[in-house]
Amino acid sequence: MLQENARGGIDVKVKRLGKLICVLLLAALCGCGPKGEPAASSAPPEEPSISVLAPVEPEQEPQLPYTNPLTGEGCLTDISQNRPVAIMLNNLKKALPQLGVAQADIIYEVVAEGGITRMLGVFQSVEGVGEIGSVRSARDYFVSLAYGHDAIFLHAGGSPQAYDAIQDWGVTALDCVNGPYEGTLFWRDADRRKSMGLEHSVLTSGETILELLPTYKRVTLEHGEGYTYPMSFLAQGEKALGEAVLSVEVKFSSYKTGVFTYDAQSGLYAVEEYGAPYVDGNTGEQVMVKNVVVLFTDVDAIRGDSAGRQSVRTTGTGEGLLFCDGVEQPITWSKESHASPLTYTGADGQPVEFGVGHTYVNLVDGASSVTVHTGGEG
Repeated sequence: MLQENARGGIDVKVKRLGKLICVLLLAALCGCGPKGEPAASSAPPEEPSISVLAPVEPEQEPQLPYTNPLTGEGCLTDISQNRPVAIMLNNLKKALPQLGVAQADIIYEVVAEGGITRMLGVFQSVEGVGEIGSVRSARDYFVSLAYGHDAIFLHAGGSPQAYDAIQDWGVTALDCVNGPYEGTLFWRDADRRKSMGLEHSVLTSGETILELLPTYKRVTLEHGEGYTYPMSFLAQGEKALGEAVLSVEVKFSSYKTGVFTYDAQSGLYAVEEYGAPYVDGNTGEQVMVKNVVVLFTDVDAIRGDSAGRQSVRTTGTGEGLLFCDGVEQPITWSKESHASPLTYTGADGQPVEFGVGHTYVNLVDGASSVTVHTGGEG
C-alpha cells in the first residue's frame, strides 16, 4: 500500500512537470513571430537611412570668344572686321535649285522686272560654303543693300541703273560679264548651261572667293577702323514676344509668293516658294531661317524703261514686320543713305532684338502683300 502511494505521488509529479514544460514551450512559440520578423519591442523603430544624390549639372556648351555680327552666333575667330561678301542670286524657277543659300547669313529678296524676284545673299564668311549661284545681274536697289553692309559685291551683269550706282557710290563690285573675272572668280557650269541656258549658268564658290580676293589689289578685305554693324540679338534663353503666328505668305507678284512656316521643334522657319520647299542644291535640304523680316517700301516701274525694270526705295524710313520664335512684331526700318546700314526699331523706339541665326528680308510694296496665318485659323 505504501509502495502504491509512493508510486502514485511520483506519477502526479511527472504529470505536473509535463504540463509545465508544455506551457513553457507554448509561451516560447507565441513569443516568436514569423520567420525573418523581429521580435516585438517597446522601443520606437529607427528611421531608415536615405542616401541623397547630389544634382547633376547639365553640361554647358562652350562659350565661343567672338560673334558673327550678322547672326549673333559664336565664332572661334574674330570675323567682325572682315567685309562680308554680297552675291546676286538668280531666282527664276527654271534656274533652281540655288546653291549655297542655306549658309547666307542674310538673304534679301526683291521683285525685278516681269514679276520675277532676285536675291542678294550676304555672307560674313564664305569659308566652307561650297558652290554659290547661279549668279545673276544686279539692280541698283541690291547695290544699295550691299553697300549698306560695306560688302564686296559679286554679280554677273546689271541694269544701267546698277552700273551707275556702282560707279557713283564707289562700291567694290566684281562683275563676271563686264570684268576680267570669268574663268577665275566665276565660271559657267556645263550642266546648267546645257539645261537652263547661258545666263543661268554662272557659279562661284566660297573656296574660290577666299583664294582670289586677297590677290586683287583694288579690294580691301577689312572694314575701316571703328566700323560696327548695328544688329542686336536676344540673349541666350530669351524668346521674342508678340502675337502668335503660324505662317506668313509674302506675295511679290502673280509669279512669286514666298511662304515661311514656323517649326516649333527647331525654332526656325521653313521656307517655300513656287509651291514647294526652297532647297539648297548643295545639300538637298530645305532652307531654314531664324528670322523673317518684311519691309514695306515704294515699288514702281521705271518710266520709259523698255524692259519693265523697277524702282525700289531702300533709303529713308518705313514700317515692317519681324517674325521670330513663332510671333509677329511690328517694326520700323530706316536707312539714312545708300552707304548706311538698315536699322530696325520696335514700337518702343528701341533697337529690335533678333533671334540668333540667319535672317530672310523681303522688300514689298505695302502691307497688302502679306498674309499671316494663326494657329486658330481653319
